[in-house]
Amino acid sequence: MIGRPAEMFDRAREWAALSGFVTDDAAGATLGVVSGRRRQGKTFLLRALCQATGGFYFAADEATDGESLRRIGADLAEHLRAPAPFVFADWRQAVDALLALGRDRPLPVVIDEFPYLARANPALPSIIQNALAPLRAERDGSRARLLLCGSAMSFMGRLLAGNAPLRGRAGLELVVPTLNHQLAAAFWGIEDPVTALKVNAIVGGTPAYRREFARDDRPAGPDDFDPWVLRTVLSPTSPLFREARYLLADEPDLHDAALYHSVLAAIAAGNAGRGGIATYLGRKSGDLAHPLTVLEDCGLIVREPDMFKDNRTSFRIAEPLVSFYHAVMRPIWSDLEHTRDATVLWQRSQRRFVGNVLGPHFEHLCRHWIRHLAPADLFTADAHPNKVGAGTVNDPANRTSHEVDVAVHGLDDDHRAPLIAIGEAKWGDVMGLGHLDRLRRIRSLLTVQGRHGAATAGLLCFSGTGFTEELSAIAATDPTIALVGPGTLYRS
Repeated sequence: MIGRPAEMFDRAREWAALSGFVTDDAAGATLGVVSGRRRQGKTFLLRALCQATGGFYFAADEATDGESLRRIGADLAEHLRAPAPFVFADWRQAVDALLALGRDRPLPVVIDEFPYLARANPALPSIIQNALAPLRAERDGSRARLLLCGSAMSFMGRLLAGNAPLRGRAGLELVVPTLNHQLAAAFWGIEDPVTALKVNAIVGGTPAYRREFARDDRPAGPDDFDPWVLRTVLSPTSPLFREARYLLADEPDLHDAALYHSVLAAIAAGNAGRGGIATYLGRKSGDLAHPLTVLEDCGLIVREPDMFKDNRTSFRIAEPLVSFYHAVMRPIWSDLEHTRDATVLWQRSQRRFVGNVLGPHFEHLCRHWIRHLAPADLFTADAHPNKVGAGTVNDPANRTSHEVDVAVHGLDDDHRAPLIAIGEAKWGDVMGLGHLDRLRRIRSLLTVQGRHGAATAGLLCFSGTGFTEELSAIAATDPTIALVGPGTLYRS
């Protein structure tokens, strides 16, 4: 495998996949697709790959088709040290010239920001499909590893889907994800778990937000969190200040920006269901199908099914900075732009930050931790989390319903999904016996309703503040009860 650059943080899985793809010695040019949300380090990965192997890297711009052809001809000539730029009549000639780079050995050929090129010339995917057709001499005589990269998630998601021209042509489909909360804390160098979680609730796991956007400015400790917010995210001179607005502008499928901002604002305000979003916007629920689907395709929101009610879903903003912008910044945007000191504005925004940003993000991290990072001994030996989400449980006797923040289902051999555990997540509450009794009540309701595995389901208490002595004492003697705080969430 190609040696991973020393300055590269994590990304071992992504680097191994790319290395294996571009060093494959099999005959014939092959295609790979690399995608992911902006600022995740895709360009850094691909540039490093080309530098390590002598491959060709081309970064497309928003330009006319003719200008892009001229640019790739000039870049290719420079790469080959030709005396003059290559002149291509069309993209068929250009793609064949790129494939010719791999005549002697496997070689990565990268086209970054591919959606820009395809937007100017919609036939380009079909041209690449034909260039990679079997029994074609230019393809069979080459070992070029053509990598198409892009951040427009809606476009990249369609590139290999359905009846798309390139469907079935790709030998690699790599999505570069954001760093999870544990990796993000290590990347930012934040050791205090509460501070790490607060920072993650604002900037998530996007690597560029630390280095390029915040210029390595990070909270020096718990007492420096508020000053850090003021000098970075809430400062009009910081790139982070307008980043959330630019993320929407970067998506080509978001034509009606006002509508999509309003949908995101509704979700950030706590309206997770379609009905609540429609009420917030003053529209009919049926009118939201298209904007919700587009936002989902762009990777800006996530549709999450209710774990206990069929055909009921909720929506969550996938990018923490977008959630923070709509919940905290957008309502006071004009004041933030014109004030010299946002301290008072930030203090007045604490309720929205804790209730609409920090609390929901804490719940999401708890579910992610249970699904992917929790120790195996948290559950019984034969219980393995397969689906984790939130849900609603009816309580007919009390004529109410209970929200379950964490519902953990496994997978049996007969494909039934046993309930392994249910949990409650409270960021600002010290959890006590009342919270435990509520979980026991929900468990009994699920048992009566015939939910498979409910009778023996574990009880999980997540708190950002702590637990009472009484609850801690009971949990110490009952292996079916687990208490999880920020320190546990950040423990590998």
